[in-house]
Amino acid sequence: MGWLDRFGLRKAKRQSNARFDRAAEDSDVQALIDFAKSRTGVEFYVEPETFATSTTAVAVASDGEWTRRRVGSPDVIRKVARNLAAPVYDVQVVGYPRRMREWTARNKRGLSMDD
Repeated sequence: MGWLDRFGLRKAKRQSNARFDRAAEDSDVQALIDFAKSRTGVEFYVEPETFATSTTAVAVASDGEWTRRRVGSPDVIRKVARNLAAPVYDVQVVGYPRRMREWTARNKRGLSMDD
């Protein structure tokens, strides 16, 4: 059984109202799973669907490193988080963690125009 069936992406595709974004794919969900398994203290933050973008999730590690991927619906990432025993939050309710913003700021400072 593929990830589409396992996590409900097929159902999420039917319910999506996003107009400009591509649909979530198996590789999107797998990238979040791989990120969570390769780092410590990962938490998931669900971002709502907009007119232009389908529902996304941000995985944030304990050091603030993060990645964002399409998930199709909040139910998909909730199922992934449950299987990984990781917490999942609604970003509209709790906001993004400070460590995520700090990690981004640290890593932007280290970049130059020559990279």
